[in-house]
Amino acid sequence: MKTTTRIATALAASTIALSGCYVVPIAPDGQIYPYPGYPGYAPAPIPPGPAAGGGAMPQVLNARLYPANEIATQTGVLTGTVTNMMTGKGRFQLNFKGETLSGEATRVEGDTRRGVASAYGPSGTFMSCEYQMNTPRQGAGTCTMSNGAKYQVHVGS
Repeated sequence: MKTTTRIATALAASTIALSGCYVVPIAPDGQIYPYPGYPGYAPAPIPPGPAAGGGAMPQVLNARLYPANEIATQTGVLTGTVTNMMTGKGRFQLNFKGETLSGEATRVEGDTRRGVASAYGPSGTFMSCEYQMNTPRQGAGTCTMSNGAKYQVHVGS
C-alpha cells in the first residue's frame, strides 16, 4: 500500500506543481511566435504563387523596336509593352503612326525561350514578331509590319 500511496502522492504533487506552468514554443532563432489558441494569434498570409494556387504575378515589360530597313526608318524607334502572364502567354501593345496595335505573345511549344507575337490595329495595320527570351524579363527578336517595315525588338530592361 505504501508504494501506491507514494505514486499517487508523486502524481498529485507534480500535477499541482505544473498547474501554473505554460509551455511557450520557441523557434530555432530564439524568437517566441504566437500559435493557434494564443491571444492575438493570426495566421500569416500566404503570398500569391504556385503554393497558393495563384501562380506567379504578371510582369509588365517595356519593348523597344529599332528600325532594321529603310521603310522602318520613316517611323523611327517604336515603344510598347509586353505583359508576361508567366504562363507562356503575354499581351502585346504598341503605338504605330498614331494607331494602337494590340495582340498576344505565345511561347513556342517545346522551347520555353522562343516565341511569336502578333498585333493588330483598328485600321487594319498588323505586325508579326519572333523573339527569344534570355530570362522571364529580357529578350530580343525581329518584327515585321504590314507595310514592310522591319524592326529589331528588345524586351525588358
